[in-house]
Amino acid sequence: MASFNSISPEKLSRLVGTPKGPVLIDVRDEDDFTADPHLVPSSFHRPHADAPTWADEYKGQWVVVLCKHGGKLSEGVAAWLRLAGAAAEILEGGLEGWREADLPLVPVASLPKAAASGGSVWVTRARPKIDRIACPWLIRRFVDPHARFLYVTPAEVEAVGERFGATPFDIEGVFWSHRGDDCTFDTMVKEFRLSFPALEHVARIVRGADTDRHDLEPQAAGLLAVSLGLSRMYTDDLEQLEAGMTLYDALYRWARDATQEKHDWVSHGGKGKRT
Repeated sequence: MASFNSISPEKLSRLVGTPKGPVLIDVRDEDDFTADPHLVPSSFHRPHADAPTWADEYKGQWVVVLCKHGGKLSEGVAAWLRLAGAAAEILEGGLEGWREADLPLVPVASLPKAAASGGSVWVTRARPKIDRIACPWLIRRFVDPHARFLYVTPAEVEAVGERFGATPFDIEGVFWSHRGDDCTFDTMVKEFRLSFPALEHVARIVRGADTDRHDLEPQAAGLLAVSLGLSRMYTDDLEQLEAGMTLYDALYRWARDATQEKHDWVSHGGKGKRT
C-alpha cells in the first residue's frame, strides 16, 4: 500500500529535468548502493544514518527520498526531513520501482568525481554558443544539480582541468566531446543513459544546430539563431549560461508536451477567415 507521503515513479519522471522539480536524495545503505551503482537522474547519495545531522539543510525545500524498495530507510529519512521543515515524500517502490517502470538510470561509473566542496566541476572553452550551454543544462537538470562550470581560454582548458580537478568537455581529444556525427550533447545523453524520448528529441535539435545539419530537425535552425543571439547579448559567459538554462527548459518542455500543438492566429481571432 502506497504511503500518503509518496510519489509514483511515473509522476516523478515528469518532474525530473524541470527547474521546479524536487531535490532527489538516494539513501540506500552502502551495501545496496555498491551492489547496484545506479542513480535516478538528478539524484545523489547521502548516508541515511546521518539524516538527523543534514536534514536541516533542506528546510523549506521539496524533497523526494528513495531507497532500494521504498521502505524503512526512505520513510525514516523523509520523517527527519519533515521534522526539519522540508516537504518530504518517498519514491513508491524505491529504486526497484523506478526500474520496473522502465525509466532511465544513470550509471555511477559515468559520473565525474565531485569536488571536496560538493558537486562536480567542468571546464570548457569561453564564449559558448550551443553545446557549451546545452551540456551544462543537461548536467544540472538530469545528472548533478550542484555542478559548476568554468569557461576559459580554449588553449588552457585541459591544463585548467588538471590543476583544478575539473572535467574538460567540448574540446578535441577528451572523453566528453564530439564522436563521429554526434555532438557533445549526444555523447552525454548516451553515456549517462538518459533515454527519455523528449530528451533524445532535444539531442537531435542540438546536434542539427551545433553541426550545421538543419535537415535533422526543423527546430535546429531556430536554436542556432537564438543561441547566436544570446552570445551577442552577453559578454559574461556565466550570465549567458543562466539565460540559456531557461531556453533549454522551454525546449525540453516543448519536446515533451507540445510537439503536436499548432498556433494559428485565425483559429483564435474570432470572426472571419483570412483571405
